[in-house]
Formats: sequence, C-alpha cells, structure tokens
Amino acid sequence: MNLPSLGSIIKKPGKPRGYYCNLALLTCFFCIVFLLGCSLIFNNHVISSRFRIRRSLGKPTHCMNECRLSGSEPLPRGIVSRHSNLEMQPIQGSDDSKPRKKGSKSLLAVAAGIKQKEVVDKIAKKFFSNDFTIMLFHYDGIVDDWGDLHWSSRAIHVAAINQTKWWFAKRFLHPYIVTDYSYIFLWDEDLGVEHFNPNRYISIIAKEGLEISQPALDTAKSDVHHQITARGRKGNVHRRTYKTKGGGRCYENSTAPPCTGWVEMMAPVFSRAAWRCVWHMIQNDLIHAWGLDKKLGYCAQGERSKNIGVVDSEYIVHLGIPTLGSLPENKTNEETVDQSSESAPVSPATCTAADRCAVRRRSYVELILFQKRWNRAVEEDDCWIDPYPEPET
Repeated sequence: MNLPSLGSIIKKPGKPRGYYCNLALLTCFFCIVFLLGCSLIFNNHVISSRFRIRRSLGKPTHCMNECRLSGSEPLPRGIVSRHSNLEMQPIQGSDDSKPRKKGSKSLLAVAAGIKQKEVVDKIAKKFFSNDFTIMLFHYDGIVDDWGDLHWSSRAIHVAAINQTKWWFAKRFLHPYIVTDYSYIFLWDEDLGVEHFNPNRYISIIAKEGLEISQPALDTAKSDVHHQITARGRKGNVHRRTYKTKGGGRCYENSTAPPCTGWVEMMAPVFSRAAWRCVWHMIQNDLIHAWGLDKKLGYCAQGERSKNIGVVDSEYIVHLGIPTLGSLPENKTNEETVDQSSESAPVSPATCTAADRCAVRRRSYVELILFQKRWNRAVEEDDCWIDPYPEPET
C-alpha cells in the first residue's frame, strides 16, 4: 500500500505553491511578534512589581535602619518638627528686617501665687534684663492681677489650682519643649535675688562644668535646712559639705548625699541634658517630688560629686514662706517649714494649720512611695547597673 507524500497532502488544486509559503512566513512573523510582546509585558510586570516591593520595603537599604520618631513614620523626614519652645510669635508675622539676637537662651520657671507678687516681680526683673524666657505657674489660679507689671505680657502664664511646680514642670516642660534652652531654672517664689546675677551665674556653672546646681543661701537671712546649701566664702563654688561631729558625718572622701552630689529643690538649675534625665524621673502623680533631690546624681552626666554643686559668689535668700495650704497670719517663718524641705517631722504639736499639715503628710507619703518605686525599678531592670551602689551593711 502506497502512502501519500507530504507534498500531495499540502498541495491543493488551484492554489499555487507560493501562496502557502507566504502564509507560512506570515504566521511565523506573527508568532515572533507575539512572543516578543509577551516577553516585554512580562519584563515590565516584573520591573513594576520590584518597584512596588522596594517602595513597600522602604526604598534603599539604608532606610531600613532609620529610626523615625513614633507617629511620624507616614511623613517625609524633612517636614517633621521634633522640637518646640516657649517663644511667642507675633500673629501678623515677624519683621525680618529686624536683626535677631543670636546665642543661647535660658528659661526661668517659677511657681507663683498672687500673695508673693512683689517678691516674684523682683525675680522676674532680674531675669528679663538678662534675656531669659520666663514662665509663671499660677498655683492659685490668679493671672489677671499680674497684668499691671510691665514684663507680664512677655511671660508665659499657666494656671492650675493648688498644684506644685513639679506638677507643672512634668506637664509643661517636656524635654522636646525646652530643648532650645541651655539652662532651666525651676524656682520657688520665696527667693530674694538682691545678690544674684543670672548671666554671671550661668558663666560660672558653665566654666565649672556643673550640670545641676543651685545658688547658695545667705545663712544670715535664709531658712536653711541642709548645710550643703549654706553659702561658703572661700571661692565661687563648693561641691561638698563637711561634718565631723554627730550623726551623718561628712568628710573629704565622702561620695554620696547628704555630703555631696545633690542640691535642694527650692532653686535648682539644670542643664539641657540633665533636665532631659530629671524630667523622666519625675513621677506624674507624686507632685511634691520628695526624694528626687537625693537621686539627682544619676542625671549629672558624669560623676555626681563633680558635676553637681552650689554657687557661692551668686547667692540668694530663702525666705521660707509656706505656699500650699493655709497658715495663721501671726505664724512666723521660724515656726513653719516650706514645701522644699524634708527635714522636719509632722506632728500635731508643730502643725496647727489643718490644710498645711495635710500637705506635709502627703509629702512624706510621696517620699516613701518614690523610694519604693525606685527600689522596685532597680530590682526589675536586669540591664541597669547602679553607678552608685550603696555599701552593704
């Protein structure tokens, strides 16, 4: 049996051989075009997918390691404004033709009640004349009655009834808010500043490398609770006190409070770096901040016995006027203890003003709570190493 040849099968009557050749070539051409088109589409899809993947993964590799402020991740980095300050801005815009003052600025924040208006006025005048930003914490809620003072419109006023300066500081002096200020003065209102110059003070603490400091107290006129704050007369600064008799002795080789490494809390001055640390240590609900003073050394940015000190050449008077709680009109400063002190115990015999006694008792409760929280934090943090371990007894 003879099978038909391939040529006989393809060949059809009436169709010339050239027709089939052209048809085959045309088919091959379309096949090639189809294959090339598919290849281009596939490659484009791959490139597009890779681009989207790169976008989703954060673009270049180095971006993967960028640490962005929490909450700012959806924004381009250049538009993020991390810091603020307490400088007022004119609502009609600033006059660019006026030269702006350059150099570092510092901040004075004072807890102030209207009864101490005259004393605070003297403090504010000293600091405004030295180009400070001033913030008043009105714990009695009275703000309008300060308006007759010529500097009042340039100060920042914050009011909250019966709150301490530490309550205000925790809420309104966040490190991101005060980062523009080289030093933060967080003062009580009952301070005499006749012998104090803010700029000279800053010059001294900058030269001495004091991250945390306070002006010394004039012992002849002040309510002095701790010997370390008493004014010395042998130099600009002292960093320790000496006590060779009685309990709690202090020597040249003493390395811890109450001998060295701390200041009281009526007139502390913090560097920017020190305040960033101290702010985090202030407990939100412990508004009297008792116990904080003896822990300031942990925020000294180095050795506490070197970086914390008291300035003798620029000194103040601590009037010791109680501010929170009621007080009989005829009670003298010698018979009362202000909110800065932890030195005197509370008893019915020494505390006749009910509200004042309640404040005092609460302060002691906070001291105990703070110490308990500190001890618990130390125990629970396995990664923290205490630079100032207490000697075992």
